[in-house]
Amino acid sequence: MANKALQLNPPNATYHLTTHGSDWLWAAFSIFGVSLLAIVVWTFSRPRGTRLFHQIAIVVLTTGSLAYFSMASDLGATPIPVEFRGDGTRQIWYVRYIQWFISFPLLLLELLLATGLSLSDIFTTLFMGVVLVITGLIGALVHSTYKWGYYTFGVAALFYIWYVLLWHAPHTTFAAGGALRSGYLMAAGYLSFLLILYPIAWACAEGGNVISVTSEMIWYGVLDILAGPVFLFFFLWELRGIDYAAFGLHSGKYTDKGAYNATQPGGYAPDTTQPAGAAPATGAAGKV
Repeated sequence: MANKALQLNPPNATYHLTTHGSDWLWAAFSIFGVSLLAIVVWTFSRPRGTRLFHQIAIVVLTTGSLAYFSMASDLGATPIPVEFRGDGTRQIWYVRYIQWFISFPLLLLELLLATGLSLSDIFTTLFMGVVLVITGLIGALVHSTYKWGYYTFGVAALFYIWYVLLWHAPHTTFAAGGALRSGYLMAAGYLSFLLILYPIAWACAEGGNVISVTSEMIWYGVLDILAGPVFLFFFLWELRGIDYAAFGLHSGKYTDKGAYNATQPGGYAPDTTQPAGAAPATGAAGKV
């Protein structure tokens, strides 16, 4: 069946997506969609109380699937005058930045929850991830040379993220021990390397108009697949034998009665401690 996305949703800029680019985006959408279904099945195969990291992955992959469906359909872009290499306008894909705004902080959260970082350090790192995405979006929408000022702010935020991922977090005490530390170091190094390539892609695409929109889609698409499905499958696999009790991610809420059992892998025994005069609890204490 022929791809008629650009016929139904005509491009709105001088430099725009081609049919071949749309074909690639449909392929990327398929990868995100299949990965999402696989993670959902994997999530429900795990005991209750051991699904937090998998559920974060579901949010990331759902967001990516929606974004790539939109871009493959030639939707979610706006024309912005180019600064270099010709005249006219270029499609700037704001839907991609919406995807990153949601998924990038969650990828950082996925990693950092496995470390001994304090909540304040994690919050600050997630904020820097948001700064990185927002400055990239604003810079892409600015047609003058001031876009490079936002680019500089974004790179500064990226340096902070690198510092936390590669230096600060590895020097904390990992609750799950050395087995998780080695997995974290591989995952953090892998993600940090990919993060180098995003600003380079931005400078060549939205920033400098050096590469075509289709080339931009291929570059970002490969990075998003490596930083999304590939990274998540690798990191979740590293967590498969970890006892979730070590993370201390206990919500204090009551959920399904008997949902957690100390005999389950990574499970919990219900907290039967009651304050003096308190009525007996009717449910088991669940994890976040």
